[in-house]
Amino acid sequence: MNDSDGLLEIARAAAAEGSRLLTTTGPGEVRSKGDRDFVTDLDFRIQNSIRTSLNRATPDIGFLGEEQDASDRDTPVEYRWVLDPIDGTSNFIHGLPLCAVSLALTCEDVPVLGVIAAPFLNLEYYASTGNGAFCNGHRIKASHTRSLGQAIVSIGDYAVGENADEKNRRRLALTTTLATHVERVRMFGSAALDLAWVAEGRTDACVLLTNKPWDMAAGVIIARESGAVVTDSDGEQHCMTSRHTVAASPALSKPLLDLVASTF
Repeated sequence: MNDSDGLLEIARAAAAEGSRLLTTTGPGEVRSKGDRDFVTDLDFRIQNSIRTSLNRATPDIGFLGEEQDASDRDTPVEYRWVLDPIDGTSNFIHGLPLCAVSLALTCEDVPVLGVIAAPFLNLEYYASTGNGAFCNGHRIKASHTRSLGQAIVSIGDYAVGENADEKNRRRLALTTTLATHVERVRMFGSAALDLAWVAEGRTDACVLLTNKPWDMAAGVIIARESGAVVTDSDGEQHCMTSRHTVAASPALSKPLLDLVASTF
């Protein structure tokens, strides 16, 4: 796949169309996907619109969207578009502006370009391998914070659904440990923005005890291209088959990972 600039422009245009729908169309019917987990008509409309655009522009590239049949998810392809049409659906439903369209291109489970469009915040993040990370056309860099005591660290949502109590024991332990050691803990409710804001240096790190590809792929490549270190919770390099997602400024990566490990 040689034309990374062309593919990035295709992705940006597709995400921009999703952003337009997000800001001009109501959620429509809100349906339950499970325990305290919801999907809107607009999730499906944005996904279908973006998928149609990508299939037209890049018919040889596979597609994985959050709101699609599970049978489509295991089809083996080298390159695949990965989309979350509304990352932060619960925020969107409740009128909170922390939500985004998150679109990435992966090669064998490693993201090679990504776009995160947060239209209610007037923010567009994008990156491709080896070309740096950008927000609204300006180069961005991860923070240079060296001390956990001076770090703003965001965490992922608490779990809902199956085994939520067991999963949340770990999340609550992590929250307690971080609260004892870092300057502040934050929860934004959007993994895409967690990673984008580490990339931009708004926050210094994020710890997400999950790794769904549509949530993470775009943010991972944007954070990496900004100079952040992105790993699994065991310190191994992050990919789409990792268990967890930890992104941090370079000086904070090891001490943060040690802190995370102490909660397991």
